[in-house]
Amino acid sequence: MARVDATDATFEDAVIARSAEIPVVVDFWAAWCGPCLALGPVLEREIEARAGDVELVKVDVDANQEVARSYGIASIPAVKAFRDGRVVSELVGARSAPGVAAFLDELLAPPRAAGLVQALRAEGAHLTIVAALDSGDVEGALTSIVDAVPAASPDERERLRDLAVALFEQLGHDDPTTSRYRRRLASALY
Repeated sequence: MARVDATDATFEDAVIARSAEIPVVVDFWAAWCGPCLALGPVLEREIEARAGDVELVKVDVDANQEVARSYGIASIPAVKAFRDGRVVSELVGARSAPGVAAFLDELLAPPRAAGLVQALRAEGAHLTIVAALDSGDVEGALTSIVDAVPAASPDERERLRDLAVALFEQLGHDDPTTSRYRRRLASALY
């Protein structure tokens, strides 16, 4: 596995742009940090075991303070997983091989929303939601979910809530659509 070392100047290309093609795990570390030195080889082995499904980028926080500051690195080792240019998962502190493996397996698992949509598709249920998601219209799907909640049975309301939460996770907690529809969903549910 080729290790990539990113700097303040190369972070955008090495991580943000690259994460549009493949998940990128960034290890924020420093040479003086014992837990960092312990975690590094574990990350490298576990990522190598995933045969090119994820890439590892290392950032020395002492030499690259700008990028470390912009991602709020206050304690190291800090590991952030990027997909589509944004942080989707993170961990802080040294971890065992099984802990790192679980972190990577969760990162590489299909999005939870995909399984929920597949179940709707198989049942022929909520076709407007499925159609909106198939066309890439997440906001349209969320509108349909919120509109369907008041008339749904308790079990179906829970299923619609689960799908909305999975879509929020996919969008990211900082996405304005997530914020807007989380409030609308709460109003519809309660």
